[in-house]
Amino acid sequence: MADDSVPSSAVAESPADYTAGDGSALSGDLDHISAINRVFSQLQFAYHNQYYRAFPDAESEAIAKKYWLSCLQDYAPQQIVEAVRTIVRSQTFLPSLAELIKACDRGGDLFGLPNPREAYFEACSASSPKKDHAWSHPAVYHAGVAAGWFVLSNEPARTAQPIFEHHYQVLTRRVMRGESLEDVSPEPLPAKANVRLEPAEAKARFAKLRAELDL
Repeated sequence: MADDSVPSSAVAESPADYTAGDGSALSGDLDHISAINRVFSQLQFAYHNQYYRAFPDAESEAIAKKYWLSCLQDYAPQQIVEAVRTIVRSQTFLPSLAELIKACDRGGDLFGLPNPREAYFEACSASSPKKDHAWSHPAVYHAGVAAGWFVLSNEPARTAQPIFEHHYQVLTRRVMRGESLEDVSPEPLPAKANVRLEPAEAKARFAKLRAELDL
């Protein structure tokens, strides 16, 4: 379960791994290893007895840190730290890794990102020229470009929204990793898209299938 490429010594406690008294990050750049150390430090202080039941010794703690590190690489370090702080303020019991991942997924507001539904409606209602619109976040504009303004303006929501949200999700993850959105190339849609057919088209396809199968 542990990622052997990350030595135990790399995920160790040190004074620099703690946050300041007001919860803000201490000086220095925050990387993923530091973020994981801060997560475990906050969990230790907030859930002392539960923490030591879950991680009774240094070895089990080190294995857990390496595993959590491998599972949280797609999230920005500051996003991870803020997600655990949100959990600590609202949850009585020691959170699981799955709960922390969910908190990270809900953490777009830390970066000024609207949720996908809000972003979609903003893109659809934006004034022209689109580039000059007062966007809530550049990721909304770039997702609109990737999805296609014609699609957003002319296709029904059941068709256009999944296309927009696919590109928006890709872009928001880039924002959370600290990447620039300039000169980004849209990633292709998944091979299978769950787009609902019009009733008449669905009926026609079903009739064609029945005829082909001689039913």
